[in-house]
Amino acid sequence: MAAKSEKVSFAGADGAMLAARLDLPAGRPRAYALFAHCFTCSKDIFAAARIADGLAERGIAVLRFDFTGLGASEGDFANTNFSSNIQDLVKAAEFLRAHYEAPKLLIGHSLGGAAVLAAAAQVPEAKAVATIAAPADPAHVAEHFTEQRAEIESAGEAEVLLVGRPFRIKKQFLEDIEGHRLETAIGGLRKALIVFHAPRDAVVGIDNASRIFLAAKHPKSFVSLDDADHLLSRKSDAIYVAEVLAAWAGRYLGMTQERDEKPPEGHVVVEETGEGRFTQRIASGRHVLRADEPESVGGQDSGPSPYDLLLASLGACTSMTLRIYADHKGLALEKTRVTLSHSKIHAEDCAHCETKEGKLDRIERRIELTGQLSGAERQRLLEIADRCPVHRTLHSEILIETQAVE
Repeated sequence: MAAKSEKVSFAGADGAMLAARLDLPAGRPRAYALFAHCFTCSKDIFAAARIADGLAERGIAVLRFDFTGLGASEGDFANTNFSSNIQDLVKAAEFLRAHYEAPKLLIGHSLGGAAVLAAAAQVPEAKAVATIAAPADPAHVAEHFTEQRAEIESAGEAEVLLVGRPFRIKKQFLEDIEGHRLETAIGGLRKALIVFHAPRDAVVGIDNASRIFLAAKHPKSFVSLDDADHLLSRKSDAIYVAEVLAAWAGRYLGMTQERDEKPPEGHVVVEETGEGRFTQRIASGRHVLRADEPESVGGQDSGPSPYDLLLASLGACTSMTLRIYADHKGLALEKTRVTLSHSKIHAEDCAHCETKEGKLDRIERRIELTGQLSGAERQRLLEIADRCPVHRTLHSEILIETQAVE
């Protein structure tokens, strides 16, 4: 989970104070993002909260806010329109720029997706834009109140029922959304774009994603959300968007540049990711791993702990050594499974240990051998397990030389 989520506020386009929440990672943010919610929704809708939390887990701070007249924000929703939403987004970006850091990633859900596409040109620091179930044309939202269209046109306004709640829609709202065409803005985006959309979205059809994608220039990506609903109400769908978005955005936010630098052969490089208090990135040649600590001790549990990695090293070496020996001797060893655990025990409880005081480390290794093996062959394989190079290293005297590097 994110280390903390702070309540903040700032003045919107018409001066009304807008309620916002800033989701921050445990460590120093590696980048800031701005999230725009769906039509008549709020910053606290499940999809917005879960995606923001997921990005914070991966080092990206996220500001999500209620547009004017919605949620906990001040102002009259009836006096707002798509243009005012765009300006609220610009004000949110200005708030981040003044108090934290300008957003490098803009994210919009449903009509919020259309809004970030329109506002992107006014946020020069933004390197990437993500839309989730977004309409290619803001006028699409008018389909929600077609039955009241005549009343709005004649009386100037009407009360409509949206997601079970009454909202007052004025004629100026319809005129404003019909005056916006996004194809030109999308074509001139000059920022990386990723489009998330579900083929079965019953609120905003998949054809909208096609129009957005075709209008955009490269770099652009499309991710199908399969059977997700429009609001991403299923937890697994929101988590999936957060994971894919974080991985994709890293390339454009300067979060993965160091991954192109391979350590020399025979070297392992471990460095802090900034995503959490203990989260580490481990590079070995072209292989990249993660290490972390459990949440119970202040970590994010995003990877194995150092001792888990130690056990993994011994387990892998044991299994490999047994495979080499079995193949060399022609033994019918089909599969090896090694289960390990680490603990601390009192030295006095170990009869055959040289250390007699204090505590010492104990690794319990259990080896499961599958195949048509005789008792003697199984016993010999257990003896060979102790000849694994990592096993020998752990039992030998080790010299670790440490140097400070500028």
